[in-house]
Amino acid sequence: MFRPPARLATVLIVLLAAPVAAQTETVPPAASAPDKAAPSIEQDRLGSAVTAPKAYLSEAAAPSLVAILPPPPGGHSVAEAADRAAFNATRAYQGTARWDLATNDVAEGGAALLEDFACVLGQRIDQTRVPDLMRLLDRARLDIARATREAKRRYRRLRPFVGNDAPICVARSPELANSYSYPSGHAGQGWAYGLIMANLLPEKATQFLVRGRLYGESRVVCGVHWMSDVVAARTGASAVVAVLLADTGFRADLERARADLKRALTTGGTKPDPAICAREDAAARQPLL
Repeated sequence: MFRPPARLATVLIVLLAAPVAAQTETVPPAASAPDKAAPSIEQDRLGSAVTAPKAYLSEAAAPSLVAILPPPPGGHSVAEAADRAAFNATRAYQGTARWDLATNDVAEGGAALLEDFACVLGQRIDQTRVPDLMRLLDRARLDIARATREAKRRYRRLRPFVGNDAPICVARSPELANSYSYPSGHAGQGWAYGLIMANLLPEKATQFLVRGRLYGESRVVCGVHWMSDVVAARTGASAVVAVLLADTGFRADLERARADLKRALTTGGTKPDPAICAREDAAARQPLL
């Protein structure tokens, strides 16, 4: 039976014997459009529909994550050593149920997160049945993406797999390697959606936020983000949602989405796979490190 990696303090000792490559590479140019294995929030190409969604917040109203977040851990700091320790330790998850969950969590966007929240909701909800909810999530995603992009371009932090051949849960590609790591767009989106869903169904707020946390931690398990990227993403997403809740357009859409979700839940839907729910529950109970 798989046992989780040793605690971080123990792993730090091991790092002296087998450190990952230092981040000495030249910072690459801005990323081109990523493939399906790479996070799309960096480019946020949502406008395939005739009427593309628009962000709720103006640039002036949006919170600045460059100002709110501290810089990512620097070279040879205790925090950077902890990040490297977490990356090395979580490579041991390859081939486990937690690795499978991280691979599943690569998918992002409103439809993917709605599916990821199925165990919390108690049923799978077809996105076509909740158009107001999907519109809310798609528009909020643009606000999250813009705030995240500002910080990514400011700090240009390389991803943890760059410069080594350690296993990651997605295909390696130049596009993914050349995109920036801090803060995590996936983790920010998962946490923001968890906060929004918690507002829509406050009686299940704890469960939504647990799943949002797992979604972010999957980026560490996957090997495509440092732990500090994920922690910063939660702070950043919380800031964005706080400002969204003060926006009249967002609040109006939130109430429409609440009615949308209530109708979908009362009419019933397909039950989620019990095995998937058991996997999520086990991940929630197991410390990542």
